[in-house]
Order: sequence, then structure tokens, then C-alpha cells
Amino acid sequence: MPKTGSTVYLNALNLFFFFLILSLAPLTISAITTNEARNKDYLTVCGDPNHLPFSNKEMEGFENKIAQLIADDLNRTLRYHWWPQTVGFVRNTLRVRLCDLVMGVTSVNELLQNTNPYYRSVYTLVYRKDAGFDIRSLDNPALKELKLGVVAGTPPATLLTKYGLMGQVRPYQRTVDTRLFSPATKAVEDVANGSIDIAVIWGPIAGYAATRQKTPLTVIPLPAKVDSVPLAFNVSMGIRRRETNWKHQLNLELEKLAPRIEQILLEYNIPLLDTDDRLIIH
Repeated sequence: MPKTGSTVYLNALNLFFFFLILSLAPLTISAITTNEARNKDYLTVCGDPNHLPFSNKEMEGFENKIAQLIADDLNRTLRYHWWPQTVGFVRNTLRVRLCDLVMGVTSVNELLQNTNPYYRSVYTLVYRKDAGFDIRSLDNPALKELKLGVVAGTPPATLLTKYGLMGQVRPYQRTVDTRLFSPATKAVEDVANGSIDIAVIWGPIAGYAATRQKTPLTVIPLPAKVDSVPLAFNVSMGIRRRETNWKHQLNLELEKLAPRIEQILLEYNIPLLDTDDRLIIH
């Protein structure tokens, strides 16, 4: 059957769009693999608005200070998109491009791409200085007579279960709305007010919170690993996957600013470990 004029026109139009798609395909693939969608006038960070010592809206956290340090060195204006750091944080912030950087993620986090680590810390024991304790490990027999506090689901809880100490434990929730509650900080406060005898808490929170209690407290860093359970972790910054250039730029910044970053961390009384898991003394 001979082709009508409209059929010829439609075939020609189809061919046009076919070749147009082919010509744009390399650009589309390139955009998928290299588009890092960053505004070079700003360093946009997704952070928690109420999660000291890490960050808050008043920019009082050590992550706020480090982010500002990087922004200044890149000659960019620092701005934040605030979101509680709980379930869905990465999905609702970094992945939908509300920001280009998340501070303070463990280097084993699989939800994003990690930079090189910028510090390493460890879980700690926190108890009152006037308690007369000399306890430096979780297998100390004296713990069987004491009231212990631990955040549920953290590595120390695994060891306390193994040592048969869960009957002594007051658990603190792990996943909460940080705008309303900070369980780890509450555990340190409960040590200070005598509600519990010892808290087993992540070092950055323990070191910071302990210095803000009226009652003098002792913070004892635990070994980096106990009975194959790791208690020390590297902490990195998080970016979207495939952003190779951005990762390289941030790694250069972290290397360049390392001494000043360490100074900020030590000012917040964070127990820091070196690459050989020795405590960095200041």
C-alpha cells in the first residue's frame, strides 16, 4: 500500500527524534556519572539542629566549627539545611540534594560515600570522681554490684550481655528525635545525679557532657577492641556516591586542616585515638 503524506511525515519525525536521542545519550550518561550539582558560592551542610556536642542551630557544636573552617578555606559561605539525625536522615537530605555534605558519619556507613576520616574515637566509662572507683574495663568484677547505663544497640551493650551484666543495666534509647531528647547525654547526667553508677557512652558525647556537670566526673576511654567487638571507630564526612572530584577536594581540605581540626576536637574534650589506637593527650 502506498504511503500517505501524513505517514511519511510521521516516519521522518520519528527518525528525527531517534537521532536526537542518540546525540544526547553521551551527555545524559555523563550527567549521571559526573554531575555533582554543587554551588561553588556555598558549602551546604545537612546537620542536626539540636545534637550537641556535634551541631545545633546556634553553631555551637564541633561539627559546626569544622564545617566553618572548611567553608572559609574554600572561600565559600557556609549554610545549613537542618534535619534531625535519626532514621531517614540521609534519604531525606543528602540524597535529594538539599545539601552537599554531611558531617560526622562512621567510616563504615554504607548509605553514602565517605571521605577520609578526620578523627577516631572510642567508647568510654563515665563515673563520679568521688565514687572511689578504679574501673577501666567492662569485665571488671566490681561492675556486678553497680547500676550501669548504656545506649541500647551500641557495641558496649553486646559486651555487657556477654559478661552477664544486663541485669545491672538501665537501657537508654538509641533512636530518638534529637530535637527533644539526647539519651547518651541523659546517661551522663544520671551518673552526675547518682541515678546510676557508671555510663558506657560514645567518647565525643561523654567527654563533652562530663565537663558540663556540676559534679566532677571521670571519663575512662575503653580499649579499641574487646573480645572481637570494636569499640573505636573512624569518623568521616559523607557525600553522594560518584562525586569523585568533590571527595578528592574534601580529602585535600581534611589533610590541610588536620592540625586545626584536631585542636577543635580536643577543645570539646573528645577522647581521640591515633592510628595505633593510642590516646592523644592534650
